[in-house]
Amino acid sequence: MHVLLLKEPRDGDSGPDPYIKELASHGHKATLIPVLSFKFVSLNTLSDKLFQPEKHGGLIFTSPRAVEAVKMCLEWKSSVKDKWNAKAIYVVGKATAALVRNLGLNPLGEDTGTAEVLSRVIIEREDTNIPPLFFPCGSIKREVLALRLA
Repeated sequence: MHVLLLKEPRDGDSGPDPYIKELASHGHKATLIPVLSFKFVSLNTLSDKLFQPEKHGGLIFTSPRAVEAVKMCLEWKSSVKDKWNAKAIYVVGKATAALVRNLGLNPLGEDTGTAEVLSRVIIEREDTNIPPLFFPCGSIKREVLALRLA
């Protein structure tokens, strides 16, 4: 059987797509068909904020796209990377955590799986007297973290 999967293909360096691999193990051929067109915006603003880690208490990544945007903005200078690594860098999911590690950063929360569970981890770990956490995200993000961390 041939299966059409309506999803974005994984990047070549992150290994085979798990859906294609799983379907193949059951004798099916799968083809990925991207369904969304994506464009990064406000990269200059993102870049400016990334080079001012002293204004933030840490970072939150809830998607591989956010990590990709950060990667596009940075040619990491070790001093900036070290400043971010001195702070908490929260992630949702193993794929996002792996991409954050590829940037040379140390993620926390990769086993949380959802923004709601991650919000509990952040609330338990963070002091209310730190600067706000920096949360690079898209315009269609869910409001779970914003509502839980407010």
